[in-house]
Amino acid sequence: MWTMLTNTVRWTVAARMLAAAVIVFAPSFARAQQVVALVDGQPITQLDLEQRTKFDQMSNPNKAAPTRQAVIDELVDEILELREAKRFGIVVPDSEVDDSFSGVAAHMGADSQKLTEMLARGGASANTLKQRLRAQMAWAALIRGRYKASLEIADSDVEAQLELHKPEDKNEVGYEYIMRPIVFVVPRGSSDSTFEARKHEAESLRGRFQNCDSGISFARALSEVAVRDQVVKFSADLPQALRDILDKTDVGHLTPPEQTAEGIQMFALCSKKETKSDTPGKKEVRDEIFQKKFGARAKRYLAELRRSAMIEYKQ
Repeated sequence: MWTMLTNTVRWTVAARMLAAAVIVFAPSFARAQQVVALVDGQPITQLDLEQRTKFDQMSNPNKAAPTRQAVIDELVDEILELREAKRFGIVVPDSEVDDSFSGVAAHMGADSQKLTEMLARGGASANTLKQRLRAQMAWAALIRGRYKASLEIADSDVEAQLELHKPEDKNEVGYEYIMRPIVFVVPRGSSDSTFEARKHEAESLRGRFQNCDSGISFARALSEVAVRDQVVKFSADLPQALRDILDKTDVGHLTPPEQTAEGIQMFALCSKKETKSDTPGKKEVRDEIFQKKFGARAKRYLAELRRSAMIEYKQ
């Protein structure tokens, strides 16, 4: 009898505590689920708005905070882009989105988990970045696929732009590089001192590395060192910072070590051949022309989608 009474009291207290918790958290949950806009019936919630706003602020810390309407419009555009891409059979797999997310993290010298934590600390989330990446990938694939012919850049257009704006680059020389990535592996979650110790080991190898034949064999024999398959890159496809590093690296030697998500990475420069097929200057001009054409076409397309969609903004 006493046991039954005690259990009854406990359940009553627990129920009251649960009810109190619901009362406390319900307003905040309801606010998060509040609809701020509808795109043909598809909702954008207050939580979507708040997380995207935080993400935009984190991405552009030196710019003024985006307005509420600007962020809502950004989310509206992504819904329209994803839906239109899907209409033409373009659906970006989760695996590709995850790879792109990992690429963003690696560019920041982190991994996916650390990037997720950084976003959460800033009031955003991994989902808001992944949604943006998914929309960008799908939209780019759609525009490139539907308007491929009109987006092609003739060599004569590139040459004309070089003549007008970059006459000093007419005799510019590009290079074809053959490289072997060498990684001193560092487990995830390792301390800064571990990375620093591995960096010292990498510098030691760099001092002894005199050619790719013997150097790569020696690197393979080292503990916790991975030698990746060779990669072929053209200077036109590389950022200026990496081109500068390779220009300062003799053939048969290693580039300076840099920290990545995998550990400490260097590149063995095994070959460097001159080429004039597509120099960095031509690549830059070609990309500029393409971006202008792509941007104009995408803007017109999105405007058409907005005109035909039913977009309802909530106060």
